Amino acid sequence: MSAAPTGGTGQVVVIGAGIAGLAAAHRLLERGARVTVLDAADRVGGKLLPGEIAGVRTDFGAESMLARRPEGVALAREAGLTDRLQPPATATASIWTRGALRPMPKGHVMGVPGAAEALAGVLSEEGLARIGRDADLPRTEVGDDVAVGEYVAARLGREVVDRLVEPMLGGVYAGDAYRISMRAAVPPLFQIAQAHTSLTEGVRELQARMAANQQTGPVFTGIEGGIGTLPLAVADTVRARGGEILTGTPARELRRDADGWRIVAGQPGEERELRADAVVVAVPAPVAAGLLAVEAPGAAAELRAIEYASMALVTLAYRRADADLLPDGSGFLVPPVDGHSIKASTFSSRKWAWVADQDPGVLVLRTSLGRHGETEILQRDDTALVDISRRDLREATGLDATPLETRVVRWTDGLPQYPVGHHARVARIREHVAKLPGLAVCGAQYDGVGIPACIASANAAVDQIGGDLSAVRELAANPVQSLHGGAGE
Repeated sequence: MSAAPTGGTGQVVVIGAGIAGLAAAHRLLERGARVTVLDAADRVGGKLLPGEIAGVRTDFGAESMLARRPEGVALAREAGLTDRLQPPATATASIWTRGALRPMPKGHVMGVPGAAEALAGVLSEEGLARIGRDADLPRTEVGDDVAVGEYVAARLGREVVDRLVEPMLGGVYAGDAYRISMRAAVPPLFQIAQAHTSLTEGVRELQARMAANQQTGPVFTGIEGGIGTLPLAVADTVRARGGEILTGTPARELRRDADGWRIVAGQPGEERELRADAVVVAVPAPVAAGLLAVEAPGAAAELRAIEYASMALVTLAYRRADADLLPDGSGFLVPPVDGHSIKASTFSSRKWAWVADQDPGVLVLRTSLGRHGETEILQRDDTALVDISRRDLREATGLDATPLETRVVRWTDGLPQYPVGHHARVARIREHVAKLPGLAVCGAQYDGVGIPACIASANAAVDQIGGDLSAVRELAANPVQSLHGGAGE
């Protein structure tokens, strides 16, 4: 096992081939670096996974991305997917609560309404009346951070949290609204809490500002063929520009010496050593902690403290004629307080025209199960999860047909949790990492779990290690100074 030193040639190793790692590689190549991407899995894409059921292509991981943040759409365009970007065919959804599917309220921010009337039918009369008290309450201090559920319940009552905020946050983080950081997970609400006494007044002001800025287009977008095709397209672009992507090649050791960085990677007995001027670590927190344990023990300790939630996606394909009972719309959310097992269902063939158009005789939908701390249900086998999903679908919609085909995909430790204080932990991680020139981190555990947020973190990581790598080359030419720079770690 040997490798020649890079000698400041602009070689960068990216550890992780999820969307963050691939976005980092793409940006690095634009800046003129030489790039090698490593991933332990046998494919690229991480939590983005395209597939097929009953002859219909669909997503078995994330299925959409925010369209109102530019990073995801921009990367898709750069990867040649402009003509395949596609908004949902319908933005109408429901919430399964109080024994019925009810229209998803309009005019809210992550479930927080600007007026009580928006939640009529979802909340009880007492719950609606409680919202009205918000304008008369004294200011609720939020300090440096506060849990979303704690703050919203204090202003508007627990019903708003339990029946709407919780299921909406659960769809993103699979977490507990009473633990999730408002500052990290819903920054607009945190800004409202800092600037306004009345929460509903702040929400109305935010909505007016968004309207004035003409943010009225689709909130989300998909890609014909599946969001899971995005990392494939970015990987093709990386390879076309001369980047190397090695799947089935886990990074096992990361060390720094006078020549830069040394990475040992590969399956047991097949390890190889790579040398680099810079490294971008774009893997989940536990893996990143292991890699950084020696060179950045402070960062590793903080990364080990990040918790994850597991979940399962159950995809079911039906004869369209057997699914006529399904209501209109893209699907529904399920508040945990109602005691059901699934937390959401997406009617994929209704939500995405490209799914429906593949086979008009087949209807594809999916359910999601699993929240942070909820482990028992995910210990059941695939057949049981399908049965649970079909039971809840039958109760919610009346759908009682036998599926043509089913598939269960488990995302074990798939979603990082953002508890109160998460932003401060991330700042500490980056402070430790910044002491080591030529090292940066990115991914879902830092600044947001959505695709655009992951891409933004990748862009920031590339910017940190020096864009055109001029700073890295200078450090490589002066190894004594470069080693001294990390002594404080």
